[in-house]
Amino acid sequence: LLVALADPQLRLGQFVRAFPDISLSLSASPVHSDFALGQVDVDIRYGVPEWPNLVVEPIFEERILPLASPDLLARLPVYVPSDLLQRPLIQSTVNLVQWPAWFASRALIGIPERFAFRFDRASMSIEAAVQGLGIALESDRLASQHIEAGRLRPVFHPAWSLPIKAHFMVHPERHAQRTEVAQFVAWMRGQAGTAAA
Repeated sequence: LLVALADPQLRLGQFVRAFPDISLSLSASPVHSDFALGQVDVDIRYGVPEWPNLVVEPIFEERILPLASPDLLARLPVYVPSDLLQRPLIQSTVNLVQWPAWFASRALIGIPERFAFRFDRASMSIEAAVQGLGIALESDRLASQHIEAGRLRPVFHPAWSLPIKAHFMVHPERHAQRTEVAQFVAWMRGQAGTAAA
């Protein structure tokens, strides 16, 4: 079973224990797979679901919100959204939700003159925030381990987040007939449900 991952965040150990007879190969290319080549069984894609002639299933809903390390917030307190305009912000350039959209949701017009850091991977933006380099606008799902461990915390109440469904399982209909693909898809559904609980 070959799975292409846009941003690998899977609990692979659990899959291996549940299905020891399935050999799993992973590709972390940011480019969407070409199923016509016959090299990939399932794609985990991030983006707007505009992929005709394929089965497209959302994996989970996430909340996008400002996240920062406790140390940074102790040094540079943030009380209201407009305070962010005077703080070092981290931009994740590939995210569907960008800082202007979050500011608009809080009735603020404008964006910072510059960002402290820009990254093309969510994981890099999250890591920079953990290191106290700035405030990241990121997914509560992708940053969940850091939030649970206290390395990151939401800057504001979670009600001020923007919900989005942007991670999808994608495959041709014919692939669903294969036992290992059906098992992987069912496992992913279960993982998404467990994480959402």
